[in-house]
Amino acid sequence: MLDNLGSFGPLAEIRRRRFDPELMPFTKAWPWVEAGRLLVSKAGLSKLTRHETGLLCIDAVYRSFDRHVASSLKKGRSKGVKTVYAYEDGAQFCFQEARKLHLQCLYDLPIGYWRAARKLLENERLNKPEWASTLTGFMDSEAKLARKDEELKLADRIYVASQFTASTLKEFPGKLAPVEVIPYGFPPVAGQRQYTSLARRKALKVLFVGGLSQRKGIAELFAAVKAIGPSVELTLVGRKASNHCQVLDQELKKHTWIPSLPNADILTLMQDHDVLVFPSLFEGFGLVITEAMSQGTPVITTDRTAGPDLIEHGHNGWLVEAGSATALQAAIENLLYHPEIISKAGQAAMDTASKRPWHVYGQELANSISNHLYI
Repeated sequence: MLDNLGSFGPLAEIRRRRFDPELMPFTKAWPWVEAGRLLVSKAGLSKLTRHETGLLCIDAVYRSFDRHVASSLKKGRSKGVKTVYAYEDGAQFCFQEARKLHLQCLYDLPIGYWRAARKLLENERLNKPEWASTLTGFMDSEAKLARKDEELKLADRIYVASQFTASTLKEFPGKLAPVEVIPYGFPPVAGQRQYTSLARRKALKVLFVGGLSQRKGIAELFAAVKAIGPSVELTLVGRKASNHCQVLDQELKKHTWIPSLPNADILTLMQDHDVLVFPSLFEGFGLVITEAMSQGTPVITTDRTAGPDLIEHGHNGWLVEAGSATALQAAIENLLYHPEIISKAGQAAMDTASKRPWHVYGQELANSISNHLYI
């Protein structure tokens, strides 16, 4: 029903949360709170989505879903269910119930551990106070952070998608279950990618896709582009993490800003740009990296993403030091000085993407779960 409603223009946002129709026989949905959150967000009813306290905030969505799953576990066990697989912020209730029912708890941590995030981002908050309002992770209450730790303590096995995320768990104050790294897959590779010579254009076309927050390193991006000057044309796709960041508003006026696009349109936009720049300071993976690479758009990213798991520096993309506008500027200028490397890296990126489609990730995860199931 919700999918059909999504065919109407004003409600199209609902379709960003679609399942493959082939999965319908295996999927039970509890979409109501999330659908409500999307709709009131579109309507501008910010009080209802206020961080942690709003009736339709992200936390309300997760906790509603978590409770719903927990309430179904007893019936599930009677039908042979032995394991619960849950994600950060949505695992507390179902893991607690699973423990009572002697079910195995598998935990998926999609972004780095919160203590490591605070340790790495504290300097950003202090040294760049004008960007502090975009660092929303510091807004989390002690109760929410305690729930995150409780979920980790209850887990029998922890899955992460990058070596960086795995490294952040070293900050956990206690013993953890085994941690396994399984990088995500790539979308289908684009067919023929055409690369336009920079000699025919006025500027290098640089793209950023992601939430507009200093956690994503956008201050360094803006600084690097400003230092280079008119030789770079920057487009940003993503929503603002805060509506109270004056410096962000000022910077967005200088560039092309698109608040939101469907995924298919983002992939098309990637093909129209020379490079994706993703200078994140703290990222569990960074799906935009794999999306861009699959479209033949090489990526400049940092060592605090899945970049080191996917990119061979100078071959199919480039890695720079997180938080360094100077390093980012140098990487972008290198493309201006040597534009021929763009197509070479783009082709190599597509070759990398072709070797790890999403079904490879799915099979590796399925194999790992099978190998570690309690009998």
